[in-house]
Amino acid sequence: MAEDYAAKMGRKTEAELRDYVLNRYQYREEAVLAALDELALRGIPEPGAATLVAELQLSKQETDRRELAERELEAEKEQARRIARGEVGPEIQQKAGPALYSPGTITIFSVLFSMVAGGVLLALNLRALRRTGPALLVVAFMLAYLAATHYTLAWLQQAYGNEYVWLGSVFNIVAIVIYNLVFWPRYIGLQAYQSRSWGSALLICGLITLVYLAWALRFGMPTV
Repeated sequence: MAEDYAAKMGRKTEAELRDYVLNRYQYREEAVLAALDELALRGIPEPGAATLVAELQLSKQETDRRELAERELEAEKEQARRIARGEVGPEIQQKAGPALYSPGTITIFSVLFSMVAGGVLLALNLRALRRTGPALLVVAFMLAYLAATHYTLAWLQQAYGNEYVWLGSVFNIVAIVIYNLVFWPRYIGLQAYQSRSWGSALLICGLITLVYLAWALRFGMPTV
């Protein structure tokens, strides 16, 4: 229930009402407007009240827009959480947005297989959102990062043997962090979505991983 500022100001002293006006940036616009109205009712209007009222009404409109946006954003986030928990029906899921692989799925695939798998899922998300440029950027980053990691590991293996082979996992973790903390917030952000089934992706990634491992072992190349 909205607060009854008119009744509240009716119980204030003149000094308290003047304080609302003087320190108006510390209070809600509705409270200050009610204080100005109460002063006018008592026959002791604030000098320049008309200008203050116009200023406060504009400020109130901006505050109302901001608070509405915050409520809508929170509602979208709550609905996304409910969809992820399976608490809503399919008709609501259809309205919630496109089917995307979640950050958790991208992380799991990157850990189970490699950063390539996570990058592919992220690129597929962007393609589903019709954001071709960012999708190509993810693919370019993935290929460049994979090449840099491969040559770095190859050089380390040649110079130090297998002493630093564990760095492959570190490079993989860094890629996961970049996916989740750079690409996702920038190009997907708070987009409402429904979680996409990952069964087929798991099968495909498993087959690709087997082929890649066989190829890497055949040519004596380090894996990421």
